[in-house]
Amino acid sequence: MRAELNDTYETFSRLDNPPLLPAELRPPGGSYLVAYEREDAVAGGGLRRLADGVAEIKRMYVHPAARSRGVAAALLVALEDDARSLGYSLARLDTGPKQVHALALYRSVGYVEVAPYNDNPFACFWGEKVLS
Repeated sequence: MRAELNDTYETFSRLDNPPLLPAELRPPGGSYLVAYEREDAVAGGGLRRLADGVAEIKRMYVHPAARSRGVAAALLVALEDDARSLGYSLARLDTGPKQVHALALYRSVGYVEVAPYNDNPFACFWGEKVLS
């Protein structure tokens, strides 16, 4: 993921902006899911608590060999389900201008643009979705 982001965003040098601590992706307020194809990990993504009832989806990534097969959509559904099970009613996320497939996915499943809620210098879209 880091290597691909470095290639995509030539000035990208820090994956931790905005900061994300590993403990934030663990229960009780967070989680991290990994998708496998046979014994190979092909995708992953996490969620963390932003505020009461609000989760943020972080670090969604699908290995290039597993793309265009619905893996990202399935991972996003699983993350949203996990957020609901942890008591969240709203999910937020952000993505950058060169991640056009991610942006299209987020919009297609109901994420609506909101004002920036973090200081991610690489984001062009901040979205949220009510988890019903």
